[in-house]
Amino acid sequence: MKRTVASVALLGAAALVLTGCAGGGSAGGPGSASGPVTLTFWHGYTADDGKKLNQIIDEFNESQKQVTVKYQVKTWQVIGDSLLPALAAKKAPQLIALPAEQLPVYAGKGAFADLSGYYAGSAAAKTIKPETVAMEEVGGKQYGVPTGFVPLSVIYNKKLFKAAGIDTFPTTWDEWLADAKKLTIDKNGDGTPEQYGLALPDHATVGNGVWASLFYGNGGAIAIGTTAQLDSPANVQTLTYWADAVRKDKISPTGLDGIKSDNLFASGKAAMEVGGPWMTFVAADNKIDSGVAAIPAGPKGAAASAIGVSMGVSSQATDAEKKGAEQFFDYFYSKKVAAQWSLGSGWPPLTTNVAASDVASNPLVASLTDIAAKGTKPLLPGVIKSSDALAAVDEATQKALAGQDPATVLKASQPVLQEALSAK
Repeated sequence: MKRTVASVALLGAAALVLTGCAGGGSAGGPGSASGPVTLTFWHGYTADDGKKLNQIIDEFNESQKQVTVKYQVKTWQVIGDSLLPALAAKKAPQLIALPAEQLPVYAGKGAFADLSGYYAGSAAAKTIKPETVAMEEVGGKQYGVPTGFVPLSVIYNKKLFKAAGIDTFPTTWDEWLADAKKLTIDKNGDGTPEQYGLALPDHATVGNGVWASLFYGNGGAIAIGTTAQLDSPANVQTLTYWADAVRKDKISPTGLDGIKSDNLFASGKAAMEVGGPWMTFVAADNKIDSGVAAIPAGPKGAAASAIGVSMGVSSQATDAEKKGAEQFFDYFYSKKVAAQWSLGSGWPPLTTNVAASDVASNPLVASLTDIAAKGTKPLLPGVIKSSDALAAVDEATQKALAGQDPATVLKASQPVLQEALSAK
């Protein structure tokens, strides 16, 4: 999932429209809807994961008579473009799924109902993994529930690994870099490799989390809470390490974003890429025999940023509609359905009552579940101006990989990041 920032600029203008337009929903506890209600649900799962989600919704509708959920499948971009106008016109859907980093943006302007009561009173909600709940919190309250939480991982081309004589996937940065050098081939010596060891984007990365993951590996971070940490000595060291690998060792082209990185790997011109689980399907479509492994550990350990998707209830939903949504949530997080969703979506289980053995039949899910257990962190949870914050990070990493001094660019982006983190 790539960054979705369309319509965010309209939030300030929409704030006045949203104020006072809620349908009366409260932060009360969970329970069955008092009478038949129909909920419209916008989501952006457009591939096989969407088919599985729609099947789950259909089975929920058939399982009881109180709540009917009608799904409308749109791209994430269309949801971002359409949500604010729909809210302003008081024609918003009652249920909305969207990239997790966008939830605080809308929640901060009153677009989503407070679900703290659901978390406090629902037995099903108490099984949701705490690290996934963290990405739903804004100002100490929960405004969504997770539908996806997966660590970034490395997808690699097994054929290219074999040709380079590499039998096992690296587990440390130094091993990773050494293998990336082996996998980088410049046949004619013109300085532009025909094959790169790694597709390393310098901006708009996959799930916006590639650089966050690398910073974690060396004991750094983009931020701790709402305090910027971008220009820390650890981050300077990390950015210098990888900028040198790109500039001097040419393990990756410069100027890549997440989409170009995906395309480079899919074309067979990059042996590795940090990406999301969908890349295994992209690889298969391009007849690439691929494997998935954890991001190798940095000097301070292994950790990965997570790609997350949230599901929220519109603040314009009535009390009955909100209760109906919570009834659907309880069904979604029941053990059987949670396992089905994990297996069908290709993402690790969201609840603690689904064991690794319950998803072992899907090798990808089993692998990602194991990776997730090693240290997965939500990206900038609760940050309302997440797009501005991530843009500040992108500016620093892009300039560093283009040849500018890492310490200088990180220092310049630090106050810009802090301003975005401090925004209310």
